[in-house]
Amino acid sequence: VAVVLAGTGVYDGTEVHEAAAVLAALTKNGAEPVMFAPDKPQAHVVDHTAGSEMSQERNVLKESARIARGAVSPLTDLKAADVSAVVIPGGFGAAKNLSDFGFKGADMSVDAEVERILTEFHSAGKPQALCCIAPILAAKVLGKSGVTLTLGNCGSESDWPYQGSIEAAKSFGANVELKNVDEVCVDSKNKVVTSPAFMYNGKF
Repeated sequence: VAVVLAGTGVYDGTEVHEAAAVLAALTKNGAEPVMFAPDKPQAHVVDHTAGSEMSQERNVLKESARIARGAVSPLTDLKAADVSAVVIPGGFGAAKNLSDFGFKGADMSVDAEVERILTEFHSAGKPQALCCIAPILAAKVLGKSGVTLTLGNCGSESDWPYQGSIEAAKSFGANVELKNVDEVCVDSKNKVVTSPAFMYNGKF
């Protein structure tokens, strides 16, 4: 099962806890995870102690290797024919490195390789799983196919700080189901599984 990473760290890369949970769940259930990431510069680098941008340049593939313990391949190497499914954890890397949703909102575009992968897996009828903000990628690419997904729930901004993404996903043609953090949305027709994860401002 392919796992697509987008760097390391919630504010400019892959959310580490979500990635670790994905890898643990896959191996616990007998799957072999193989990791991929774009070989390109990060959109920017964020100081995670302060939340402020740093004047540094980092490479998404090299930063993803921190999670993958070195075992990560360029995203260009990922082909639907070679694996059973693909999983994309969340973190702002999905909205900044795999797309530019974090900067442009509903005017977003998706990285060309990420779009290729989502389209390729969809055409092959192979499962795709995305959590946290990553489902916005499926909304943009597969919205025209009537994909059903979740980006969490609506309510208090302190509980659901990123709920604005729901309307953006709908504008792309996606059907959005409101789900709580302990729930999963399964689109059997399109073989897309999504879950809120840290779209909910909860505890570990």
